Amino acid sequence: MRGWHRLALASVLSLIAAPAALATEHPTTAATPASDGNAREQALQSFQHDLVSVLALRATAQPLLGAALLARPLPKQPKTNSFHALINRAAAAGDAGPAVQWMRLADCDAKAGNCPNATALHKLTEQAPDNAAVWLLKLGLDTRDMKSDAAREDLARAAAAKSYDDYTGSSLTALASVADALPPPPATLGAAGPVGVQALIVLGNARLQPQPALPVVAKLCENAGDDAAIKADCLKLGKLLEWGSSPLARSLGLHLDEVLGDAAAQADARKQRRDLTWQVQNYSQLALRAQDDPALAQQLLATAKQGGTEMSQMIAVLRASGVSTTAPGSWQPAAPDAPAPAHSP
Repeated sequence: MRGWHRLALASVLSLIAAPAALATEHPTTAATPASDGNAREQALQSFQHDLVSVLALRATAQPLLGAALLARPLPKQPKTNSFHALINRAAAAGDAGPAVQWMRLADCDAKAGNCPNATALHKLTEQAPDNAAVWLLKLGLDTRDMKSDAAREDLARAAAAKSYDDYTGSSLTALASVADALPPPPATLGAAGPVGVQALIVLGNARLQPQPALPVVAKLCENAGDDAAIKADCLKLGKLLEWGSSPLARSLGLHLDEVLGDAAAQADARKQRRDLTWQVQNYSQLALRAQDDPALAQQLLATAKQGGTEMSQMIAVLRASGVSTTAPGSWQPAAPDAPAPAHSP
């Protein structure tokens, strides 16, 4: 499973590069309290707290989802404005959809062993039975609980699904739609001004998403051996994941093609995986630049507000910024332990 781990690690590191680096300025994205010695950190955290207080007055699902995402990393939130209270209000709203239930999976206590939220998972199987992400999440749980027959059924359900969506795109849209509910105070501003603060808040908080245990799926498929039925389901799932909502889902789909497919499928998967790594690295660099570039920050926010999946938003930003979605012929991905080379679009 070395190939999957290598690509997954590269993708994760690239995807979290922007919010992780920005967390040194905005620690709410990392769910840690602000340093007493940094006035801007404190101002940013206070501003996010104020945003939650204003958004908590809303009654529809999307702004309440945005408020819940903003509240989740904040320390010492009042009960009425806590992640728990806000995500449950969002779930109770008449216009709530699967994206809210997906985020509600995180309304649980890991120390008590009740994660993810069982009620939310049950609702998702009813609301989004054709979403492979739901069944892959359940597959991870059933594997953990050593329910091998249930895990095999989960794989079949995922392979038969019509799409894969982990709703990160929906979270980006929810956050972008509420990040401008208040003007950022002067103490929060950086080189990109108000839109830079808004982009920082959106990109940082959207990454706090529940995720299926994709390496567990990879292991199950790689260990198919002579089981033709499992191999067929894994190949079918791989094709679906190649068009999935996130770079990680797409990387797993390409990995399954590379491991289980014929020679032509393997060669094509390697080429597409190279392009995917190029896309992720360049998007991460653009996200970092947005903190100093108001036009780029505005582009990121406008793209998020338009909706779509994380993958479609990433591609839209790359194209709007003049970055090819196909890696140049001479370009090669950086080694996992080496920094990615800078690219100026």
